[in-house]
Amino acid sequence: MTDSKLTIAVPRGSLFKEALDCLDRAGIDTTPVRENDRRLHFPEVGIVTVRPTDVPTYVDCGAADLGITGKDVIGEQLDRDFIELLDLEFGGCKMVVATIEIEPDPMVEAAKRLGVVRVATKYPKAAAAWFASQGTQVEIVEVKGSVELAPLTGLADGIVDLVATGATLRENGLIARAEIGSTTARLIANPVAHRLKAAAIDDLAARISPA
Repeated sequence: MTDSKLTIAVPRGSLFKEALDCLDRAGIDTTPVRENDRRLHFPEVGIVTVRPTDVPTYVDCGAADLGITGKDVIGEQLDRDFIELLDLEFGGCKMVVATIEIEPDPMVEAAKRLGVVRVATKYPKAAAAWFASQGTQVEIVEVKGSVELAPLTGLADGIVDLVATGATLRENGLIARAEIGSTTARLIANPVAHRLKAAAIDDLAARISPA
């Protein structure tokens, strides 16, 4: 079964396999997607595959009617126009503040000494909001790659990042100092498509719902 009336943006990366599994359970045949990891557009099954951070862009601009991406991505792109329909309940991670595993805490020391802490992250809005809530002045350094490197090289006093098991932190001599949020995969919709294709979207949402 396919939903030929709908186009769904599926994120490549850590959510990719579980997103396809979710669509399979909803009755959408994802075999063509699984069989070709270089191809990006699969109109025969109504799927496009994109970077997780690009999912809201494709949905906002109408290139996709629906999309699957993490709550962490949604939180950084609230200026985009989309509707969050469902928590799909997979891809769970914690968002943490982490520093090098030494005492005293390097960020606490930086705040005392300089009155400001420098934090590297892929999630500048979430990081800035949390430090503001703590009354701590923060300088955000936005990075795209391996954020764990930042405190090891002196780029930042600490990081804000997502962790699943914490293994990457431990392997790089870092320790989580605070948990500031959590994330799971969400189903989002283009507002216009949500109106014009309501029946098809509601049907797919009912089939894809984890409940």
